[in-house]
Amino acid sequence: MRGRFITLEGGEGAGKSTMMERVAGWLRVSGQRVVRTREPGGTILAEKLRDILLDRNNLLLSGKAELLLMFAARAQHLDELIRPALARGDCVLCDRFTDATWAYQGGGRGLPREDIAVLETLVHGDLQPDLTLLLDLPVDQGLRRASRRSEADRFEQEPPDFFGKVRQAYLDRAAADPERFAVIDASPGIEEVWAQIHAVLQARLAP
Repeated sequence: MRGRFITLEGGEGAGKSTMMERVAGWLRVSGQRVVRTREPGGTILAEKLRDILLDRNNLLLSGKAELLLMFAARAQHLDELIRPALARGDCVLCDRFTDATWAYQGGGRGLPREDIAVLETLVHGDLQPDLTLLLDLPVDQGLRRASRRSEADRFEQEPPDFFGKVRQAYLDRAAADPERFAVIDASPGIEEVWAQIHAVLQARLAP
């Protein structure tokens, strides 16, 4: 029996890393084997591509090259880690997946939707997450949080209007697929955000 595939999505400063810990703990207490991973990344090769994509010095990287590198990392990630884990019956918990490409490269960069759709079909066909938790908050609040973490990476150097487009693309995808998405208000404190996510997990995944 194929394992569950759960993704966490959201813009900068949404708190995905903190909630990943909470969700992984809940799943393990529920008796599931959990494989935690992230995108871009998750394998040795994909992590090297992540370094290229996030390097703040790679300002000349074109949008098309960025899109292709994202899907190259994803193809390796799927073949080497995600698909084998799901086939074993493990629960895969991933920090971002193809919804992030639709949001950042599609919404933020304005790349053609048909190009993203073709690559999505090529790389993972009909495999989609069983549940996507979208942590949503206002752009200015998210950027303030992100600025406290570390030096800005290549994406975090983008202007606020870029992230406004990213946020809207995420919300549009969630509205188009409410059976898969759960939109979480990520603006309050950790415990309030976790309470929302816990309620979704109980409603959608509890036996």
